[in-house]
This record gives sequence, C-alpha cells and structure tokens, in this order.
Amino acid sequence: MAKLNVIAEPGKQEMHYSRTFDAPKALVYKIYTDPTLIPQWWGPRYLTTHVEKMEVRAGGIWRYVQHDQQGNEFGFHGVYHSLTPSEEIISTFEFEGTPGHVTLDTVKFEEVDGKTTLIGQSVFQSVADRDEMAEAGAEGGMIESMDRLEEILARVSA
Repeated sequence: MAKLNVIAEPGKQEMHYSRTFDAPKALVYKIYTDPTLIPQWWGPRYLTTHVEKMEVRAGGIWRYVQHDQQGNEFGFHGVYHSLTPSEEIISTFEFEGTPGHVTLDTVKFEEVDGKTTLIGQSVFQSVADRDEMAEAGAEGGMIESMDRLEEILARVSA
C-alpha cells in the first residue's frame, strides 16, 4: 500500500499532500467524484458519512454529514469552483464545527504508466488555521481516507 505524503511547512498557511494509486486517473477521478462512493472512503472508518448534496460542476455545492457511534454529527461543506474531468478539482472546504475557517483546495490527478498520483494543496486563511487543523488530526483522517480509496480502487479493478 502506498503512503500519503503530507508537507506542512512551519509558518506557511498551506498543506500539500500526495499519494500514488495503481489505477488510471479516469477511475481515480470517478471514485473521487461519485456521491454513491464517497461514504465508502471519505473520512475515518469509525464515522459513517452521508452525502447530503454533491453537485459536481463549477459553482456546485457539496455537503457531507458524518456520525459517530455516540450519535454526534459533524457537517462539512464547500463549493466547486473549477473542475477539469480526470485532471483537476478546485473547491472550498469548511468544517461546520468551526464556521468561517475555509480552505481553498486543489486536487490534481497525474497518470504515469497506468498509475495515478493524486496531488493536493489546501490553502488556509492563516497559519493558525492550518496549525489548528493539523493539531485536530487532519493528517490521520487524510491517511485513512486515502487507504480506503485505495481499497475501493482494488475492488473495482479486480
């Protein structure tokens, strides 16, 4: 299993990450943008994810709601600003538990020899916002999400 590489340089308000999957980029992009598959890979396993809205188009909005075993609810939402199928997604991300702290996310899909590297950048409004997200366990959640995405890719490719 490939490893998620996360770079969060001290004093900068951005976070970069990448992960290579043994699958063509069209398939990785499809799973990344399919509202029926999001609940199977988005977020840690101990949470269930429900896609409330997902309009995969420029100007479209998305909202996911997660629940834990204790019945707590965690909402996330954003807006798709630009989509180039199988190439790039630019969107915003906001955790509803800390409203007003919005990131601008860019995800690129680059394929070489049938393997796709997902390259992401999250730009936060401040260094403090980025540091708070990191301290809240964002990297662990991203790692688990990417592991789960890889599991789906393996099932679909088999």
